[in-house]
Amino acid sequence: MNTVRTVLRDIPPEELGVCDAHDHLFFASPQLPGQELRDASAARAELASFRGQGGTSVVQWTPYGLGRRAADLPTLARETGVHVIAATGLHQAAHYAPELLTELRGKLTEVFVSELTAGIGTSGVRAGLIKVAGGFHALDAHARWTMTAAAEAHHATGAPIAVHLELGTGALDVLDLLCGELGVPPHRVVLGHLNRSPDFVVQRDAAEAGAHLAFDGSSRAHHATDWRMPDAVRALADAGFGHRLLLGGDTTTAAARSVNGGPGMPYLLRRVRPRLEIALGKELVDRILIENPGRAFAAAWR
Repeated sequence: MNTVRTVLRDIPPEELGVCDAHDHLFFASPQLPGQELRDASAARAELASFRGQGGTSVVQWTPYGLGRRAADLPTLARETGVHVIAATGLHQAAHYAPELLTELRGKLTEVFVSELTAGIGTSGVRAGLIKVAGGFHALDAHARWTMTAAAEAHHATGAPIAVHLELGTGALDVLDLLCGELGVPPHRVVLGHLNRSPDFVVQRDAAEAGAHLAFDGSSRAHHATDWRMPDAVRALADAGFGHRLLLGGDTTTAAARSVNGGPGMPYLLRRVRPRLEIALGKELVDRILIENPGRAFAAAWR
């Protein structure tokens, strides 16, 4: 039976309920100095606010080396009643010190597999997905290295692979590599940030290939594509790909949290959901928020 690996236990996909399919409770990168998500109290408040809007699960895409605070996640999940899924994986090279990347050479697959099966560090918390990243309209050597390790870890464990697409670009190159060259089944791949590059032809081709498409990070000052999202989602649903779509918030800075005056996790259900229901109908939006995440993140774990 396929199950979703949360920080507390493996659960049937139907237990996820209303899911924010891409977000961050903790995140720290030299690319975002002074905006780190490190405050456990703020993370708890954000989760509680999301829960107050009807949310019941969150997929944290924070990968290796970027301040995941895995040991704190079970407590937050218990205290708020929200299922939390943690990630292993590696982001773009710019997010890391060169010496850390050198240290990981030759053992990246091993690190991913260990975090999926034994646990992250000494926390005992097992990751439930692998997160990697492409570049802007390209896959550099770092992306190919991390995606190769992700594919090997998928074949060893069954874990889904989530991909940060830089400004929503490079989706088909990612699928050519992961699925074409490296043999990952397309339905095990989640492509993030499709809303940031509203190219319906590429979106349709990616969905047609069998990947899941995440529309995430809505209402950010530097991503002026929100108004196109309902049309993109409707076009994909009309083309027969409603079962491939996901929604997420992708809160990556302290200023973006609702507790600090930003949209935060609750915005997905407080504003995005009703806006999409007007354009798409409640039934389709419920399917995207409730049914599709279980399909995307459940695995036959090995």
